[in-house]
Amino acid sequence: MAKKVTLVGAGIVGISTAAYLRRDGHDVTVVTMHDPGEYCSFGNAGMLNPSGCVPQAMPGVLAKVPGYLTDPLGPLTVRWSYLPRALPWLLRFVANANEEQVARSADALRALIKPTQERYEELAKHAGCSDLIRRSPYLVAYESEASYRGDARAWKLRRERGVITEEIDAAAIRKLVPQLAPIYVRGVLVPGQGYVANPERLTKALAAQFQKDGGAILRRKVLDIEMGEGGASALVTDAGRMPVETLVICGGVHSGELTARLAESVPIEAERGYHVTYSDPRLEVPMPVHVSDAKVFVTPMEMGVRIAGQAEFAGIYADPNYERAEVLERHMQRMFPGVHSADKTRWMGRRPSMPDSLPVIGPSVKQRNVYYAFGHGHLGLCGGAPTGRIIADLIAGRKPAIDIAPYRVDRF
Repeated sequence: MAKKVTLVGAGIVGISTAAYLRRDGHDVTVVTMHDPGEYCSFGNAGMLNPSGCVPQAMPGVLAKVPGYLTDPLGPLTVRWSYLPRALPWLLRFVANANEEQVARSADALRALIKPTQERYEELAKHAGCSDLIRRSPYLVAYESEASYRGDARAWKLRRERGVITEEIDAAAIRKLVPQLAPIYVRGVLVPGQGYVANPERLTKALAAQFQKDGGAILRRKVLDIEMGEGGASALVTDAGRMPVETLVICGGVHSGELTARLAESVPIEAERGYHVTYSDPRLEVPMPVHVSDAKVFVTPMEMGVRIAGQAEFAGIYADPNYERAEVLERHMQRMFPGVHSADKTRWMGRRPSMPDSLPVIGPSVKQRNVYYAFGHGHLGLCGGAPTGRIIADLIAGRKPAIDIAPYRVDRF
């Protein structure tokens, strides 16, 4: 039976969810502070990698933190003024870095993102932007044997969950990516992966098709949520009150502010990342390249080449620190010494991250007409379309293809 659904958030998770709901015939309205694709979904690394099932919190992570924080080229930084607010989340993160929880998180991540390419190919075909979805292997490069061995646990997690990998030597690396600097001695090639050639255009194209299909997108800021008997009854926005029948929260880093109004607090943190996009790099990058030590991806895109990464804890509303983008530029120069950097842009986005690396997907346990789809962290793009399909299945009364218990809102 068709329902009237109000969805908050127009990132890739929200728009994918709206697209699937509309395809089921529901009356769907998206409420968003920003135009579709203008927030975190604007500038991610573009990866559609079903191999990305390794949680961020791995055993031994705590021992690495001091080195990350003191390394000027390191992947992690914390603004010390924000540390007292970030500390509870960080302690939860460290507490999840144990073998048992890592295995559970890896199982759940693999189940969620395994069909990512098929889901996006389905949505992109309908929206007339199939050219954006690229099937491709990706390369992980290591500068030392010790660095390669340090990732052994992560590769074992992937292989145990069906990810195919191929270990390669320095000569094979140079053959695959000739312009990559000859400093990498070991590599892993991961076939069966993919990427999006322009994440912003994908989100906007899916949003435009959603509107063509009869969906509505309203630019409004949600200020509060009114409660009625058994659930949410209305959104209070800067443009007035909006009654709701079924509510879906896909608000990215702002989702915690909304769930708190629904009496369900969640430990979500804005894990800020940066990118630099080179519009005329004068490089041939035939596939995405990941350098594990630096925690960066270099991805070929229709507008040039993008390097993305970094984890910065400074809260949602702090101004960008573009010194972190300069760190990415230095990594890019080290990886691709021939890169032409005269024409480049910098960007900062806010990943909605949970301490166990798992998103929140599924029904509210307290409000009968509310569903959640947020907290995907580093896997927002990869998990967006699969999450949309799950929410559409739940609202239609269908059983999702995977067990959604690991993503429940009350797991903490």
